[in-house]
Amino acid sequence: MKVEEFQSYPDHPERFDSQDQVLCREGLTGRCYWEVERRGWVDIGVTYRGITRRGGGKDSLLGGNNKSWSLYCNDGGYTAWYNGSETHICLPPPVSTRVGVCVDRPAGSLSFYRVSPGVGGSSHTLTLIHTFWTTFTQEDLLPGFGFGFCSGPSVSLCELKPKHKVPRNQSQSTWRRFSLSGGKENAFEQID
Repeated sequence: MKVEEFQSYPDHPERFDSQDQVLCREGLTGRCYWEVERRGWVDIGVTYRGITRRGGGKDSLLGGNNKSWSLYCNDGGYTAWYNGSETHICLPPPVSTRVGVCVDRPAGSLSFYRVSPGVGGSSHTLTLIHTFWTTFTQEDLLPGFGFGFCSGPSVSLCELKPKHKVPRNQSQSTWRRFSLSGGKENAFEQID
């Protein structure tokens, strides 16, 4: 989705009325992993379904409240946000525009990874950017995306291959592919 593309949808309670943000429809259960290709200034986040959708304050901003977590990304680096507090990430500027997200509800972790292409056809390399530790409630968690005001920001959910490497050496577990957007299968969920 690109910010500059006008989307003609009727107003409804699940739309943000003041923030340039969108949420996926599918809730996250158990352990899930997906990747996002980004361009420009974007926020990649996870939020409870009950995030405030009306008004322009922090209550409706990904990472601006205690209902959501966000990784702010631009070509200069990353900043992690939760409950209005920011953590600047000390990594060299990203050479890759792909970000991996791993939610482990039972362990209470949400991790963001820089995904770099492998050399000579090898699998991608994951570099940990930041991990949030929390106790997740039973409320639905949804992936979400926010968009900056300049340079035509965009995000695309990446299609993942069946043998795609998932973080934390979960190779003994069974992972189910599923769709976050109702289209191609672009995420993994651990089922055992």
